[in-house]
Amino acid sequence: MTSILERNKNLKQPVKKTREEYAEDALYREVWEDVNNEKTQQFLKKYWRYIVGAAIGVMIIVCGIQIGTRMYYSSKMATARVHETALATFDAGALANLSKNSGGATSDLALFQSYLMDKDVKKLEDLANNAHTRDFKDLAIIHLASIRGDKMSADEFEKYLSGMDTKKSPFFYLSRLMIAEKYLAGNDKEKADKFLDVIINDENAPDSISATAQMLK
Repeated sequence: MTSILERNKNLKQPVKKTREEYAEDALYREVWEDVNNEKTQQFLKKYWRYIVGAAIGVMIIVCGIQIGTRMYYSSKMATARVHETALATFDAGALANLSKNSGGATSDLALFQSYLMDKDVKKLEDLANNAHTRDFKDLAIIHLASIRGDKMSADEFEKYLSGMDTKKSPFFYLSRLMIAEKYLAGNDKEKADKFLDVIINDENAPDSISATAQMLK
């Protein structure tokens, strides 16, 4: 077998550059750098207005984002302080104003809390018709059904709560139970059992509601 030393002897040794070749390479690099610098300067002279404009535009966008972020969080903090003060002072009017001047769940929560303080049913109606979130819309309808249910027939009551006949509603199970109770109050056990069975046969139904349904069944 050929030894490692013998094999290494057979390998081609790299050719060393002469001084003239090193000098030629250095001159080539220097010329290349000069050409690149000249092209860069020509480019800058030709497009400097666009470059400066783009840089200013980026600065404006970045500053705008930073200012907008600060204003957003400042507004959120101010809203939270108003909300906290209104709750502490039991000020239903302040909560109603906060609802008008804010949005999303914050607006819905403030309006519902205002209703809890002064029992103004119009606020529930406003939530039922104009709530920003489904949770508070359905919550308002549940409360209105409890308030006005006695004046409705069982069929009207079922229709009023029909919008919650989906598990997307947080009050799906509760609304089914309320409808069943309404039918039982009218001695219509057959229709009541239909709604009770929906709850009893659903393993995801809350324990308290499921237990009540089984008791009524």
